Amino acid sequence: MSRDYYDVLGIPRSASDKDIKAAFRRLARKYHPDVNPGDKTTETKFKEINEAYEVLSDTEKRRLYDTYGENWRHADLFSKAGAPSAGQGPFQWNVRTGPRVDVEQGETLFGFGGAMDDVLEEVLGRRSGRTGARATTRTRRGSDVEQPVQVTLEEAYAGTTRVLELSRGDACATCGGSGIVYGAVCATCRGSGTLPRVRRLEVKIPPGVTDGSRVRVRGESNPGTLRGAPGDLYLVVAVLPHERFQRKGDDLSADLPLPLEDAVLGKEVEVRTLKGRVALNVPPETQNGQTFRLAGQGMPHLSGGGFGDLYVRVQVSLPKGLSARERELFQELRSLRSGR
Repeated sequence: MSRDYYDVLGIPRSASDKDIKAAFRRLARKYHPDVNPGDKTTETKFKEINEAYEVLSDTEKRRLYDTYGENWRHADLFSKAGAPSAGQGPFQWNVRTGPRVDVEQGETLFGFGGAMDDVLEEVLGRRSGRTGARATTRTRRGSDVEQPVQVTLEEAYAGTTRVLELSRGDACATCGGSGIVYGAVCATCRGSGTLPRVRRLEVKIPPGVTDGSRVRVRGESNPGTLRGAPGDLYLVVAVLPHERFQRKGDDLSADLPLPLEDAVLGKEVEVRTLKGRVALNVPPETQNGQTFRLAGQGMPHLSGGGFGDLYVRVQVSLPKGLSARERELFQELRSLRSGR
């Protein structure tokens, strides 16, 4: 049969709320598992103290307990059936209702909020030297994590995937991430609230990402506590430099080496882009450093719908290893131009 809650706390039935809280504070300092690690006797005692305080510190629960005794949880059933209250009639109801944990709702006999948390915070802070520290007792979302990832310009153009091997902690199913079960350290996770897990994850990186782009992967970061939602994983993109193209926003630029004779006389040339090769009609007398715009040959817009442009700068290359005839022609050209 369950012990009388008033006897557990060592108080009379006429005790005030202040008396109940003071009694719990005194007993918690003495019997808390953090103060008596590994002592099963005090652990059991602390469970009884928790249960008694959880009931007697609540006005409605205390009223039901004073009326129905240890069967207060079933008050509705007893009243409908016309059952006698505790201490009435020639017999007593003996329905044992041991401590329970309802992790889905984030509540246990340990408290998870309210006056009990406030008391335990004070007790544990004083006794363990962790002033201001307390066990996690409320549902919380997990923290976010950033993971750097490098991509080539070609990958940034077309989009790509990355397979990540993540080592993270998942919320302990036994304690729901609190690290505590019935007021004692969880034996499964040893109080950490998490269990290590390695996971392989394939993440899509969309076309158009730039340096500093953050690719969000929902729910793949640190676990929440007490069934709280996990945090998000963010891939922070760094686009590697390219040997040919320079990038500014969604536009690209590149040099176009052009022989002197083609610059002078003009020519249709092929220009390499990230899409492939396109034709560019270089007009006669094109000057060194002159820039041509190739519309839509740049990077895709990350937000979708269209591309940037490609700008090619002409770099006129002078001939080397001239033959005698070529020198003769250049001398003739110089004579012609100097006589103007």
